[in-house]
Amino acid sequence: MMKNIRDLIPKNKGDLSTAEKLTNYSYEELKEIIPNLLEWLQDMNWPVAKPVSEYLESINDKITTELLSIIKRNDDEVWKYWIITIFGPITQSPIIKNEIIRIATSPKKNEIIEEVDEVAKGIVNSRNWK
Repeated sequence: MMKNIRDLIPKNKGDLSTAEKLTNYSYEELKEIIPNLLEWLQDMNWPVAKPVSEYLESINDKITTELLSIIKRNDDEVWKYWIITIFGPITQSPIIKNEIIRIATSPKKNEIIEEVDEVAKGIVNSRNWK
């Protein structure tokens, strides 16, 4: 393991070399920096977003609490949009499923403005959730 696990947090949106190292580590080794890594998914147009999201997708069953804190409590609708887009199609969490259904059926004003409800509806329909 690295001397300082925080060295695995990308330093900027172009820090691909750091982001690509994540796959060498387990969830247990990186769990303290998961919230920091999730911040790099605020805009999927950033180069580091893809490798970071691929790593986080591989451990999505272990980061339900962190994902839910973004989906449910965060007022950053663009971030919420990306989190739902990435993790909605693969989540097995009933809590996240219920929140995506809530956004699809009873979205808040800002969720409508940023089209979070549309991505949620797409996931609900594709997964045949009721």
